[in-house]
Amino acid sequence: MSSVESHQEQLSQSDPSPSPNSCSSFELIDMEAASLYEPVSPYWFYCKIIDSKETWIPFNSEDSQLLEEAYGSGKACNERVVPTDGGRYDVHLGERMRYAVYWDELASEVRRCTWFYKGDKDNKYVPYSESFSQVLEETYMLAILQDEWKKKLESPNREIIILHNPKLMVHYQPVPGSDEWGSTPTEQGRPRTVKRGVENISVEIHGGEPLQIDHLVFVVHGIGPACDLRFRSIVQCVNDFRSVSLNLLQTHFKKAQENQQIGRVEFLPVNWHSPLHSSGVDVDLQRITLPSINRLRHFTNDTILDVFFYNSPTYCQTIVDTVASEMNRIYTLFLQRNPGFKGGVSIAGHSLGSLILFDILTNQKDSLGDIDSEKALLNIVMDQGDTPTLEEDLKKLQLSEFVGIFEKEKVDKEALALCTDKDLQEMGIPLGPRKKILNYFRTRKTSVGINRTTPQSASGTSMSNIPKESEFCSSTDDTRNDDFLDVGIGQVSVKYPRLIYKPEIFFAFGSPIGMFLTVRGLKRIDPNYKFPTCKGFFNIYHPFDPVAYRIEPMVVPGVEFEPMLIPHHKGRKRMHLELREGLTRMSMDLKNNLLGSLRMAWKSFTRAPYPALQASETAEETEAEPESSSEKPSDVNTDETSAEVKEEVPPINVGMLNGGQRIDYVLQEKPIESFNEYLFALQSHLCYWESEDTVLLVLKEIYQTQGIFLDQPLQ
Repeated sequence: MSSVESHQEQLSQSDPSPSPNSCSSFELIDMEAASLYEPVSPYWFYCKIIDSKETWIPFNSEDSQLLEEAYGSGKACNERVVPTDGGRYDVHLGERMRYAVYWDELASEVRRCTWFYKGDKDNKYVPYSESFSQVLEETYMLAILQDEWKKKLESPNREIIILHNPKLMVHYQPVPGSDEWGSTPTEQGRPRTVKRGVENISVEIHGGEPLQIDHLVFVVHGIGPACDLRFRSIVQCVNDFRSVSLNLLQTHFKKAQENQQIGRVEFLPVNWHSPLHSSGVDVDLQRITLPSINRLRHFTNDTILDVFFYNSPTYCQTIVDTVASEMNRIYTLFLQRNPGFKGGVSIAGHSLGSLILFDILTNQKDSLGDIDSEKALLNIVMDQGDTPTLEEDLKKLQLSEFVGIFEKEKVDKEALALCTDKDLQEMGIPLGPRKKILNYFRTRKTSVGINRTTPQSASGTSMSNIPKESEFCSSTDDTRNDDFLDVGIGQVSVKYPRLIYKPEIFFAFGSPIGMFLTVRGLKRIDPNYKFPTCKGFFNIYHPFDPVAYRIEPMVVPGVEFEPMLIPHHKGRKRMHLELREGLTRMSMDLKNNLLGSLRMAWKSFTRAPYPALQASETAEETEAEPESSSEKPSDVNTDETSAEVKEEVPPINVGMLNGGQRIDYVLQEKPIESFNEYLFALQSHLCYWESEDTVLLVLKEIYQTQGIFLDQPLQ
């Protein structure tokens, strides 16, 4: 006899049974049993494949309630589609499947759960199927009503579940080959724990998201399919970013939430890697890839080569088309699903994704046509029909008599924009008109950083050579704008698509934009330049990020200044940074005091001791003492006065790229990261998704455009 069966016999012998002749006791038991039984409360879960294992995750409390209400609505419930997760997923009740709305993702199974089990090695409880859960519930109800336990059930997989009592229910798995020896499955293996109702299992259930959406942010990833050290996709990383934002709204915008002034910010991922690598290029690469170090070569082909793809005319066109079309498609779909949305739109890019967005933004045109004539003239290469003709421009300059010369030489506006002073001189145009013409076209090119197409070679590849200096200045005397080159210099010659909305702010995380602009030949960004359709630009980076570069030194190259330090989300600086600054300040004070003391000692030591000079020396000392006394406090207080001067220094003018505000913002490194910056370099490039400081800066800038501020300003 097995140990389980003997244990059951002992329990049955020890439990007294009521006498069949005692009717009143039976009635009492039935009434008590009926009062003890309460129907189980169902909860809705969905299944996700995580690390090649099925993991059942609960919906948030509001979504589960909506699904249960739809389930109980009647016979038509199987045709119901319930939006969940803030409208990013749809649950088809009839199919019991959950589908992503805005991006491609494998559909996941949905289950109405009441009974769960978990083995010793399992981390989370697994729900039984709905049909078998119903059988378990009926058996449990009979056991309560009849007060008869130790009931055995066999699951569809021939697994045995035994209900010993309301607190002890176990699940035995069959061992292969056990039936050949005549033994039962209950004799083998360690039992699993069985629980009834979600309230009896350890699972984290989140609250729902606010229904009101105040702002929409599109997030574009960088190179490769993985966006962090855990090799997660852009969808998973943006999910983390969104979760952090919801937590920060509750802690830092509490007053605005209580007053129902704000709802939430929606972050939606934009994936361009999959469409690029599904175009057949991977097959072509695999054909020429060497067989050695296979994993490293596969990583290179799948990740690092994205940078080279973006510098290729063919694949650059695919990338920018994918990014722009995806953002336009998602935006249109979002408006269809949220017809009451009145908020703005911003965009964010990580790593190479920020460069893609930068190039798209610099090549936008105002869709409403309300840009002034000066900006319209900048697009003569892209669309000549929208701008004045060459004859009209010359008439503006009162140089209509030279129209015939240009017509004879077949020079149009595009050709004239490429002409140098020497070219115009060879056409027979006098010095004065030459200066007027060159200055007219040059000022319009440099005022907002004209985006012109680069010439292509016969093979179709882009010529990204730096233009000659004479193309951007009309004389050697006027060198003020010599270094103001085209923002589009070196851009691959592609047709940049137009966005169907105007982004309010552009956030760049760990961005190499500055490096790419420099490599393309851009020496300086015109302080007057701003994106045609976007008002704000924030370059956010970690100090140890090996891919990040600054932007502000390209706007103000002659001035050295630090980037803006992003405050810690809990306020103030991190302790190790304050300690470092305190020690630096203390060492400067000691240095200044020591130098002052040494200077006074040296003056006393070098005084002449001759008696003949005592009289004159005394007179000199009386004159020198006030000087020395005035020198000493100035030496001691050098740091204090300099600190005061620093505070009174007016803000640095970094141009209009961010509406006159600062552009570069640096995160504070963690204490452990400061020990070895090389060790944390890669992690620093991938830290933005879960960085509270980064998310808080994004939220602060977005809500400032709506006149909503933090509960307490961070210092």
